[in-house]
Amino acid sequence: MSKRILIVGGVAGGAGTAARVRRLDEDAEVIMFERGSHVSFSNCSLPYHLSGIVRDCDDLVLMCPSKFAEQYNIDARVNSEVIKINREEKTIEVKNLETGETYTEAYDKLMLSPGANPIRPGSIKGVNNDNVFTIRNVDDIDKLNQYVKKNKVENVAVIGAGYIGVEIAENFIHSDKNVALVEAMDQVLNPFDYDMAQIIQKELHDNGVNVVLSDPLSEVNDNHVVLKSGKKIDAEAVVLAIGVSPETKLAEDAGLKIGETGGIEVNHNYVTSDPDIYAVGDVIEVYSKIARSKTRLPLAGPAQRQARAAANHMYNIPNKNNGVIGTSVIRAFNYNAAATGLNEKQLQDAGISYDFVYVIPTDKVGLMPDANPLHFKLIYEVPTGKILGAQAIGKGNVDKRIDVMATAILMDATVEDLTESELAYAPLFSTPRNAVNQASLVATNLINNRYNQIPVTKVRELVENDAFIVDVREKDEYEAGHLVNSVNIPLSELRQRTDEIPKDQPVYLHCRSGQRSYNAVLALQGRGYDNVINVAGSFLGISFYEYFNDQTTDREKIVTEYNFE
Repeated sequence: MSKRILIVGGVAGGAGTAARVRRLDEDAEVIMFERGSHVSFSNCSLPYHLSGIVRDCDDLVLMCPSKFAEQYNIDARVNSEVIKINREEKTIEVKNLETGETYTEAYDKLMLSPGANPIRPGSIKGVNNDNVFTIRNVDDIDKLNQYVKKNKVENVAVIGAGYIGVEIAENFIHSDKNVALVEAMDQVLNPFDYDMAQIIQKELHDNGVNVVLSDPLSEVNDNHVVLKSGKKIDAEAVVLAIGVSPETKLAEDAGLKIGETGGIEVNHNYVTSDPDIYAVGDVIEVYSKIARSKTRLPLAGPAQRQARAAANHMYNIPNKNNGVIGTSVIRAFNYNAAATGLNEKQLQDAGISYDFVYVIPTDKVGLMPDANPLHFKLIYEVPTGKILGAQAIGKGNVDKRIDVMATAILMDATVEDLTESELAYAPLFSTPRNAVNQASLVATNLINNRYNQIPVTKVRELVENDAFIVDVREKDEYEAGHLVNSVNIPLSELRQRTDEIPKDQPVYLHCRSGQRSYNAVLALQGRGYDNVINVAGSFLGISFYEYFNDQTTDREKIVTEYNFE
């Protein structure tokens, strides 16, 4: 007798489950229920309809019900809301949202993939006004786009500077709107550390986005929003992108166990507390491989892998559940940013001992006309050297570096393992010593106490306390921009001018990216200096870090004018 498998929700988790079941079992009866009007669409591409990169809203739809039926023999029912699970009878109740009819369907196995709801805080005055939008599906993005065009909106406030918020802000800029990006936290893109996020904040600022940090939304009106500080920002349309909450009501009403993070609790094979009910995607609680704790990870890639694993388990095919590490990537105008593993904040919360390196090599051989700096941060466990996370930001292919790091984390690799990684090289693609290799070599040196470093976040304190800082760039580089109290002793002159460098106090050295100053530190150590410290990220990292602060605060500048190009 063939199995009857019912699936609640489409897109990555639901559609992925349905397709895998069909590949495993040609005789299974597979029915997929989607409350919305589209069962399979590219939700990660939704913001790009606002700028016209995705011209037609219908292009976002990947598979319609008729194609599911014709190509996969899957019954995909849209505008169909599952309103109840009867676990004892092994049935569900479905409401046809077009006719209002309610009917019952029986299952052998049930998959829950309803996703997550965008958060719309009821405490904010005006949050349910007609000019306030959230983005979850094709209908949502079409509704927003049509509203902006019909009402000739010129000013848009995007609330929340996560991935969706940044993408919406960028695409509205591309469609010639005035955009304010409002974030309650003190940085954009929470997966990145504060020092790295400054690079993207500068890019947003330079491209016309009014970035407002540490100031939550308080009130929405017809033509402006009011922030907690009292600040008013013109906005005829408001987009809420402040996060999502798992859609667990159906599961809760059925008595399924909910985890400590608010998602549905599942086991190794994505089985819920009912052995015949599975759950995947944004609605579930997952296990963090690095933090060794429960978390939630609303990303399409993990949802698809979970869907395959769950479908496999329905047919007694074993799975290897490695937990999640959280790998992601985004473009913000001319910069790409990717991250994997845990960042510093998360490691501190988890109580894990760590250190990090911050290197800025070029993304390809410098002779190439499109070579650009690649900001690369590698975080590792102390004292084991085990890789815990990495972040990369630049104009080139940051994703391939982070993909290497994600694979290394999956394999429990250490920084020593990465020093010998054999990665593809040609001048147009990379440098002979890839950023991954370079960062791991630096980390290995630090683990072995070959030298000391400080992060760019500590440089302002050094300047304000009149520390002895040596800039080892050449004179013309120094004159183009430098720390206000630094001493210029080029690496080419260092060995002849050591008498200018004190031995009775700490000496901090930097260059443009950290490589020349690293060589200067070792040279001085070889000449008897035992208190010389390299600045990780060096002048380029310092300048990015200080740039946005100087745009938004009254603090005195510590960096003279500098051309980032």
